[in-house]
Amino acid sequence: MTGTVAGRTRADTDGGHEGAGYVLRTATAGDLGGARAVMLDTVYRDLKSGYVPRWHADIIDPEAAYLRPERCTLLVVEHRGEIVATGAVRDRGPQAPPNPQWVADRFPSGTTAQLCRIYVRPEHRRHGLARQLVRELGEFAARAGGYEALYLHTDPAVPGAEPFWRSLAHEVCDERTLPGGGQGIVHFELPMPGVAPVAGGVPGSGTTTTPAG
Repeated sequence: MTGTVAGRTRADTDGGHEGAGYVLRTATAGDLGGARAVMLDTVYRDLKSGYVPRWHADIIDPEAAYLRPERCTLLVVEHRGEIVATGAVRDRGPQAPPNPQWVADRFPSGTTAQLCRIYVRPEHRRHGLARQLVRELGEFAARAGGYEALYLHTDPAVPGAEPFWRSLAHEVCDERTLPGGGQGIVHFELPMPGVAPVAGGVPGSGTTTTPAG
C-alpha cells in the first residue's frame, strides 16, 4: 500500500510491518555518494564484472545520467541514514551491438524507458524494496509521457535475479538460447502502468520521498 505524506511515500514492506525504517525517495546530489557505493559494491560482488567504463559510466556520474535529464530519475532507499538500495530510469534503449539488432529495434531510445541499477544491499533484501522500486519507477515513466515501452535486461548468473524479473515482466529474448550464447543475459518488457502523464513537467524529478516499510 502506498500513500503520500508531505512529499513522502510510505510503502508497506517487510511482510506488512510498519516502522522498518525504510524511506524510498528521489535522489538528491547529497545521496550520490551512497548510491554510487551501492552500485559499485553490486557490480563487484554480484555481477563479478567490476567497474567497466563503457558499461558503468552512469555509476561514476549519476547526476549527469539521472538527475539532470528531465525524463530520467534515480530513486534511493534510505535506512537509518544510509543508502541501502537504488533504482533508475534512463531514456536510452538497448544498443546493437552488443545486443541483438531486433531487440534494439523493438526498444528505441527516446520512446523506451529502461529500468536499471535496481540494486539492494544483501542485508536489506527480502523486505520488498526491489518491488517497490520497480513500481515507483514504472509510475515515473508513465507520468513522464512519451515512453511507449518499459524495458530492462538482467544477468541470470546473479542469484535471485532471473526469478525476480520473471515474476514481474515478460521475456523478450533469452540470449542463452542464441547461437554462441550471446551475452548470456535476458531481456524483459514490463507493462506500462496506467498513470496519466502530467502536463508541464515530470513529477518525481524533484525530491519526492517515500517512507518504505
